[in-house]
Amino acid sequence: MTPTTLRWIGGSLALAALLAYPYLFGIYFTNVFVTFGIFALYAVSFNLLLGFTGLLSFGHAMFFGAGGYGTALALTHIKSLPLLPALVIGVAAAVALALLLSPLMVRVSGTAFSMLHLAFAQLMYVLALKLRAITGGEDGIGGFAIPPFRIPGLVSVDMKDPSSFYYFAAAVLGLSVFVLWFVTKTPFGSVMVGLRDNPRRVAYLGFRVPQTKAVVYLLSAGFAGVAGSVYALFQNLISADALHVLNSFTPVTMTMIGGVGSFFGPIFGAAIFGLISELTSRYTERVELVVGLILILVIMYAPLGFMGFVDAVRARARARFAPRGATEIAR
Repeated sequence: MTPTTLRWIGGSLALAALLAYPYLFGIYFTNVFVTFGIFALYAVSFNLLLGFTGLLSFGHAMFFGAGGYGTALALTHIKSLPLLPALVIGVAAAVALALLLSPLMVRVSGTAFSMLHLAFAQLMYVLALKLRAITGGEDGIGGFAIPPFRIPGLVSVDMKDPSSFYYFAAAVLGLSVFVLWFVTKTPFGSVMVGLRDNPRRVAYLGFRVPQTKAVVYLLSAGFAGVAGSVYALFQNLISADALHVLNSFTPVTMTMIGGVGSFFGPIFGAAIFGLISELTSRYTERVELVVGLILILVIMYAPLGFMGFVDAVRARARARFAPRGATEIAR
């Protein structure tokens, strides 16, 4: 059986499991899975900056929040707005914010990049609290009507049904992750890695570094906006908490736990983060303390995260079970 055949079989089984998931695990775990998917995409969009371009943002929550507020405001003030345009408006809000900031952000790096994002995210958080007439202040915007997913003449699906929303969210989030994965496999993905490793060499090759960073920045912000928009639809609420600094550190933690250097690392990080939060919350309210301690242990003893651990186990297994002749040739 060829590797391609195995991948097709694995993909088909994964798709079948996703389709059957709500019927196998019920509403509670269906909602848990939607939450995992939202934060997995949020972490993957963040890792496009950190893992592939070497830019650490401490304010990614402002794009997540912009997506959520954009969709919530659109559904609140535009009568009979369909579902997908509402989602697009949320993404456009996040991209517009990134466009506004990118002329400054693409010209800084390192600590300045991180601290500027922290400052702007805090500014957005304060604005969300103060502009109560627009954002609802601490209460946020909630209770807006969730329109059905409708294709004229073909189908109309009620999004108030958790199972229906699960399929919608899984399709949107899965497609978004696929697009980001595809981008990292294109020549542009190689340029992103070049920016991380040696931006001066990328400039010598003829690429305009600020403009290239701007494209990555807009991509990362846009897909964080997708996650925020789906989050607002899922919760039927968006508040200033979505812009809080703790929500900016969430993708940082997920990415560090899952593995910075891997595309799929943040997804595993989101799964581990969700599992830890779910189990810990049953015994104590100090979930952040437990997650912080685990993050310290990961940084001290497994700096490459979960995927780094998996790669190390694979390398040892290859060395252990490789034919003797192949090992001698390698030496």
